[in-house]
Amino acid sequence: MITDISWLGVDIHSHLLPGIDDGAKDTAEAVSYIKSLQELGFSKLICTPHIFTEIYPNTAATIMPALQLVRDVLKVEKIKMEIEAAAEYMIDETFSAKGDYLCLPERHLLIEMSYLNETPNIEQVIFDLQIKGYKVILAHPERYNFYHMNFNRYHRLKSMGCLFQLNLLSVLGYYGKQVKTAADFLLNQKYYDFAGTDLHHDKHLITLRNAVHDGTLYGLVGKYEFKNKEFSETK
Repeated sequence: MITDISWLGVDIHSHLLPGIDDGAKDTAEAVSYIKSLQELGFSKLICTPHIFTEIYPNTAATIMPALQLVRDVLKVEKIKMEIEAAAEYMIDETFSAKGDYLCLPERHLLIEMSYLNETPNIEQVIFDLQIKGYKVILAHPERYNFYHMNFNRYHRLKSMGCLFQLNLLSVLGYYGKQVKTAADFLLNQKYYDFAGTDLHHDKHLITLRNAVHDGTLYGLVGKYEFKNKEFSETK
């Protein structure tokens, strides 16, 4: 029985940078989460704070200092964890196509939509980003309620070359039965490319920790060929 998460290795989606979105509230909480994720077996964390104009209008000017602050504390506390930062971009009418995005390695760009309605021009946005050389990753596609009665939309986005990122808690039923059903479908279709914790708070951490330690998470997705480790040596 596998009771750690070293099989995934790199977390590409989390909200650990303090005080800039709905994730970690302060540096102490951020460091506590990082230590816990390290103990679970992660070797690298790529933090992805929200960039959402109406609620979290983050930019590199808010994100990179928060990253450096956390790195400084980790150094003082002698915690050897590689930590980077990108962002999770809300695709709405305020999303800028000007570029200069905070990307995951190799120009991978993490995007999301509202959980209530599909962004009307989402296909065009993805296409335009791809033309500019970005590798678009749609965060937690299983959580978009408007796709639960229309799985053909998943087929369409994958046919466009859009990459999918699973929230690990989805397969545990954390977000509800319909989300788990959608996640199971996408896993069966081999549509996921990456997985992430999407860690925001203590409840997320406790649920994740329990599922890792009792082997449940490995049993559900541990043998799936996620590409997270491709980011282990890149920045």
